[in-house]
Amino acid sequence: MRVAIVLNTSWNIYNFRMNFVKKLLAQGYEVHTIAPHDNYTQYLEEIGCKHHDVKMDSRGANPIKDIALIIELWSIYRKVKPDIVLHYTIKPNVYGTFAASILKIPTINNVCGLGTVFLKKNVVSAFAIFLYKIAFRFPKKVFFQNPDDLALFLNNNLVPAKSADLLPGSGIDLNKFQPAQFKRNESFTFLLISRLITDKGILEYIEAVKKLKSKGVAARFQLLGGKDPEHKRGIQLPVIDEWIKSNTIEYLGTTDDVRQFINAADCIVLPSYREGTPRTLLEAASSSKPIVATDVPGCHHVVENNYNGLLCKIKNADDLASKMEQMIAFDDATLKKFGENGRRKIEFEFDEELVISKYLNEIASLKAAS
Repeated sequence: MRVAIVLNTSWNIYNFRMNFVKKLLAQGYEVHTIAPHDNYTQYLEEIGCKHHDVKMDSRGANPIKDIALIIELWSIYRKVKPDIVLHYTIKPNVYGTFAASILKIPTINNVCGLGTVFLKKNVVSAFAIFLYKIAFRFPKKVFFQNPDDLALFLNNNLVPAKSADLLPGSGIDLNKFQPAQFKRNESFTFLLISRLITDKGILEYIEAVKKLKSKGVAARFQLLGGKDPEHKRGIQLPVIDEWIKSNTIEYLGTTDDVRQFINAADCIVLPSYREGTPRTLLEAASSSKPIVATDVPGCHHVVENNYNGLLCKIKNADDLASKMEQMIAFDDATLKKFGENGRRKIEFEFDEELVISKYLNEIASLKAAS
């Protein structure tokens, strides 16, 4: 049985779906990965995937490019003849589904997050919602990563109830993200891990840091993640350079392994505007780190206030600063307890094996029905 996995980057498949891909291969499935070529494509091929390069711009909507994407995906699907296609992220979910439906290939979609489509009301978002409504008539299953997103799609009639189901995000490899022995840094250290775009609350984080520093709070404030100035909501390089030069934050660049940075921090911060289920927070909680995050869909499913972290108001630098200051004031026992609670929550609710098992069962049922 041929299974095609379609994503906006090979990096995404390698970092977030690799164990699932390995499980498919181990069970005898022929796995075809379809994504833009990048530095991680070779790793997919090395484990036995048949890779197909595709042009896909994830930065925004361009009608000509998007129509070309449908045609390109249709051409790949027609050549590969997969028995099922698994779509992740917005463009594969919509345009990949259109391409597969023309060829009558069954699909399973995964709404990893809503992006800005549901954050702003304008012509572009209205059109995107319209495309969702059409495309999501076709998949055999549409997985959502949190109940808020699922309810939103059902309430707006964007997906048939019989097709919709819930997953605990992309899950987390509990063996890979293990807690280190608790040790509080001499200078309390906050770490935000994210691509540098405004939707992740980067600007609020910077503003909160400035407020805390102006009060004389002695702490370290770190930022780890790729610069993306070409993104529609990307932060421009001169702005980031100024943060670095003024010592507002410690910019750590990018990494292939976040574990050393998570383990070296006292608290992980994510003031995002909305998420599916944020991988950063799953990794932090699995590593027994306290968290400060916004009280928004996705984040508040991983973080329970005063249980494994603190929740702050969206787009509110004052409240974020207040919660960060509160985190610093906690004694070691409280911080350690938050971390332990987070790990326990991940073990029971977000184990990657739960996600893999659900996918394998769904694929097996489609195989049996064919």
